[in-house]
This record gives sequence, C-alpha cells and structure tokens, in this order.
Amino acid sequence: MRTCIRTRNKGGCYFFTVNLAERPGDGLLVRHVDHLRSAFRETRADHPFMIDAIVILPDHLHCIWQLPPDDDDYPTRWRLIKSGFSRRVVTNERVSESRQRKHERGLWQRRYWEHAIRDDEDYRQHLDYIHYNPVKHGLVESPKDWDYSSFRRFVDQGMYSLEWAANMEIDRLHLE
Repeated sequence: MRTCIRTRNKGGCYFFTVNLAERPGDGLLVRHVDHLRSAFRETRADHPFMIDAIVILPDHLHCIWQLPPDDDDYPTRWRLIKSGFSRRVVTNERVSESRQRKHERGLWQRRYWEHAIRDDEDYRQHLDYIHYNPVKHGLVESPKDWDYSSFRRFVDQGMYSLEWAANMEIDRLHLE
C-alpha cells in the first residue's frame, strides 16, 4: 500500500474536507467537475502537490494530499483552487455583505477541515472514508458506481477489490 511521506518539518500528508457555502446544494461540484479539475490542474502547475485520493460530491469534497518537502502552504493552494473554480462558474449565489466588502464570491465556505495524517493506519482509515463517502450520502450503492472518485485507481493498484464496501467502523467515523 502506498502511504504518505511524513516529515518532521514542512511538507507531509493531509486529509481535507472542503464544502460549498450552500449545503445541500444543487450538485454544483459534479455538474462542473471539469472546471474543478482545471482549477486543481492550474494550481498544481505553480504549486505542486500530489493528490493521493479524492472524492468529489455534489456539495463538498474530500482528499488526501502529499505536499513537497519544505512546503506546507496548503492554504494558498486551496485559495487558488477555490478562486479558479469560482471564476469559471456562473451562478447567482447569495453573497454576504462581509464577502462583498472583501470582493469574494459566495460559493465556498471560507474554512475547511484539515488533518495531518499520523501513520499508516490513519492513512488507510481516511482512504476508506473518502471512497465510502458517496455510499454514506446515499448517492450510490457501491463506491465503484461513483464516477468522481479515485476509487477505481486504487482498484487498479490492487488496494481495493471492485466489490469493496467499508466496514461498519468507517460509517461511524465523523471526519468532516
């Protein structure tokens, strides 16, 4: 199993949950998944990082990133991804006075959940959580049926069987 490199300094491996401002929404992230992928691609070109695992859901996403050694600037990366996506998507979202003063759109929650992966077991639990999430939210019956996930890549690598389903423990985790 591939695991993240853990460092004592900058860099390292992180799990993220990033939400749209309006939850539940109308499926904006999956409807415009190509724009989201472009925002990720552009950000990675100037601020490299590896995406170990990802799931994009209608109104939020989860992912595990590996940052380069001596670089832990994930806030800049998320700002660029969010703004890159927002520029590409035309919506009529509600924009608060606070956001208007800062010239911000109202698509994304300002904050996100970040967790530094501690060890191989922590990594595996977060992988399972990511890949089981579409089932947890009732979007599909099986992880293999969700198109916006790294699950099939992990099947191809032999880390999951195509018929994998998370155990009951993962369903009880609250990582968001």
